[in-house]
Amino acid sequence: MNHQEKMIDRQVGRNAELFALKIGAIPTKAERYGYIRILVAIIEQAHSEWNQTPQKPEQIGHLIHRMSKGQVDREEVKEIVELRDEERGYAPKKN
Repeated sequence: MNHQEKMIDRQVGRNAELFALKIGAIPTKAERYGYIRILVAIIEQAHSEWNQTPQKPEQIGHLIHRMSKGQVDREEVKEIVELRDEERGYAPKKN
């Protein structure tokens, strides 16, 4: 990553972007899992307003996908966000 590039999300920061790029270089889903959970926690701290929206898994998935320059799949992140929410007792809203 060229440090002269514009940051994708100033609330999350450059270090999180660098972390996302490194996560994208990890070859398997199983190996990426713990690191994605850490990055999701960082993003939830930076964007606490997203905790109130039903689109939170999609928003975080999209952001990590962009920060990793497309190396981390949105659906993989979405599954992890939903799992974290279930573990904390946040039930997804059913239509």
